[in-house]
Amino acid sequence: MSRDSNYDHHISIFSPQGRLYQMEYAFKAASSASGLTGVSLRGKNSCVVVTQKKVPDRLMDPISVSHMFNITPKIGVLTTGMIADCKAQVQRMRYEAADFQFKFGYSIPVHVLAKRVADIAQVNTQSASMRPLATVSILIGVDDEKGPQVFKVDCAGHYLPFFGTASGSKEQEAINFLERRVTDMKEYDADQTVRTAIMCLGSVLGSDFRGSEIEVAMVEGKAGLFTKLTEDEIDAHLNAIADADA
Repeated sequence: MSRDSNYDHHISIFSPQGRLYQMEYAFKAASSASGLTGVSLRGKNSCVVVTQKKVPDRLMDPISVSHMFNITPKIGVLTTGMIADCKAQVQRMRYEAADFQFKFGYSIPVHVLAKRVADIAQVNTQSASMRPLATVSILIGVDDEKGPQVFKVDCAGHYLPFFGTASGSKEQEAINFLERRVTDMKEYDADQTVRTAIMCLGSVLGSDFRGSEIEVAMVEGKAGLFTKLTEDEIDAHLNAIADADA
């Protein structure tokens, strides 16, 4: 038994090297538990999230399988990790958003919600009686003052804004793909933003897919609502990508 194995019994114990092993295990679970990869990016006036859709059982209704959720009519989230933890996180986000609306009389901005959720996640790292949620959340929305916003919140309580980001099992490969396009994506219209996100996911997975095998959601414009694209709309984008490559 290694010396460091004595320091992973509780989340609040640091190893001599300054590591929190339980948090590292939580990050591992959040990235690999679902086996999915999610991609998000923001364009000139829109934000998009794309992820795989895997139905674990042929007897299940595919409508019930999703990793994308609306928090408010104008804010949505893509979650990767353990699905039970993801849904608990989403439920808390909805509570915080509704509480903010009740107290202040207007909808919660994306960056405020991201900070609040990150603060709650960080509290879960401070006590041995708590467990961090094994989930990474990517929040999207179009702010009235700041425009399109993409925020990523991890299980340790980090929250940061991004032009484009990814989560899940192929996170680094997707980020490498987006980094090569970061200077152009700021001027993308809604269709270009959606298609770049789909191309990124297809590139890192190394395979083509049908409209029923991925989920796509977006927010477009300051008055836009968080909307999931239908299979027909996704297929139209896939056909446009195929025609552009031809």
